[in-house]
Amino acid sequence: MNKRELLELITNGENSGVEFKLDDVRPEQLAKEVVALANLKGGRILLGVADDKSIVGITRDNLSEWVADTVFARYVHPIILPYYEEITMDDGKVVAVVTIGQEISKPYVVRTNDRETAYVRIGSVSRPATREQLLILGSASGMVHSEIMPVHRTSFESLDLARLENYLRDILNDPEVPESRAAWITRLKALGLMVDAVTNEPVCTIAGLLLFGIKPRQFLRQSGLRIMFFGAPDKIYQAQMDKVLDAPLVGRFQVGKAGKSLIDAGLIEKALELIEPFVTRESDHIDQNFRREKKWLYPFEALRELLINALAHRDWTRFVDVEIAGYQDRLEITSPGALPNSMTIEKVLAGQRSARNTIVVEVLRDYGYVDARGMGIRTKVVPLIEKSTGAAPAFEATDDYFKTTIRSATVPETVPENANLSLKNADVVTTVPDNTVLKPLQGQLVALLKAHPQMTYEELAAGVGQTRKTVQRHLQQLKAKGLLRRIGGAKGGYWEVIE
Repeated sequence: MNKRELLELITNGENSGVEFKLDDVRPEQLAKEVVALANLKGGRILLGVADDKSIVGITRDNLSEWVADTVFARYVHPIILPYYEEITMDDGKVVAVVTIGQEISKPYVVRTNDRETAYVRIGSVSRPATREQLLILGSASGMVHSEIMPVHRTSFESLDLARLENYLRDILNDPEVPESRAAWITRLKALGLMVDAVTNEPVCTIAGLLLFGIKPRQFLRQSGLRIMFFGAPDKIYQAQMDKVLDAPLVGRFQVGKAGKSLIDAGLIEKALELIEPFVTRESDHIDQNFRREKKWLYPFEALRELLINALAHRDWTRFVDVEIAGYQDRLEITSPGALPNSMTIEKVLAGQRSARNTIVVEVLRDYGYVDARGMGIRTKVVPLIEKSTGAAPAFEATDDYFKTTIRSATVPETVPENANLSLKNADVVTTVPDNTVLKPLQGQLVALLKAHPQMTYEELAAGVGQTRKTVQRHLQQLKAKGLLRRIGGAKGGYWEVIE
């Protein structure tokens, strides 16, 4: 917002979407105005402007922290993430603008003195909601899908134009691909990928940013995917991998007579590539084609289906990432939020379908990530996992998450306990068959590479808690001793421990 726009708001006065307040207001009183705006269509609170439209300016130190930590965090429920900005006027006075978007978890309430009170905005006055108004708010909230909500601070430039063109031209075979920025915005608004916001400039919807955003987590922190692997039965301080991926959900494909080939990976492909060294095991022997047979500890198609489901059906009002966590004996995939629309585990297993995010699911279906029937759990995941591991996957549904746990048929080869992934046990040594005694760090590297020959320098460095340069130096020493050999190049190759 610029000074001209701010002065225009002040001149027009308070209304259903604009409230004036001084910054010495009590936090519960400010929370009341926040809740009232959120329960309508959102709006702005101007801090530092008096009721008579005079600009007093803000006086409180660290006002943004007070608004976030005291007002919103303590008094407003459910949580709302506002957009906060400060505008300096010509006379040096500063006005803070707190923007509340079109929120989805209505009714919002103020929590104070062990009570919860919902407020509604009528003109420029905020009043406690009646019983009938609460029913209307609840009904309205259920009709709004979170995936079409605006993501503030985004714009058309937040989207990957190459992916959008690929989607319309090659995936949908659309004969009319927009040629101008204005035409693109019009089309994307029609597709539910952009929307008009409180400001004049349209912004991305959650679905648009998730599917085609250049860096979705820059604006939507929960749009990433966290991947963790531990060489233990439970989470430990030192992880073999702990990484959060940030990428558009869909890939970019070349489509021709020979079919469809991936030319730029999306979040799904990046995740599957990253976890592969941890969920596969290569044979100790080279076959007649001079290759090592690779065995998946968990069926690939089932993992892909579970990952896509976790991303496509998650609850976007939850501010945590989808999570993949691997342990010695199992793999867990967790999707934030309860099951949608009165779904239960029994209904999921029976094949009932109920998409929370219909736009996301339809786009994924256009690409072929999701099959037309939408019965992957019943027809693909459960049978494949039972056949591979001998046991059905376990599903757990709570108010906070939906988790799938897959038990390994056999405990995968992991780093032995006496090799320890941290360097705290400095007296631990590893001996190879020719009785060569290795340094503790070298022993840890050998143990890791025996279990996961395709680990990269970065993954090894994370696994042993050292820098990439240190790991490279010790690997060179192991190669010089004839204990380690690199097969293939940096991409697609692997390490061979010589025994």
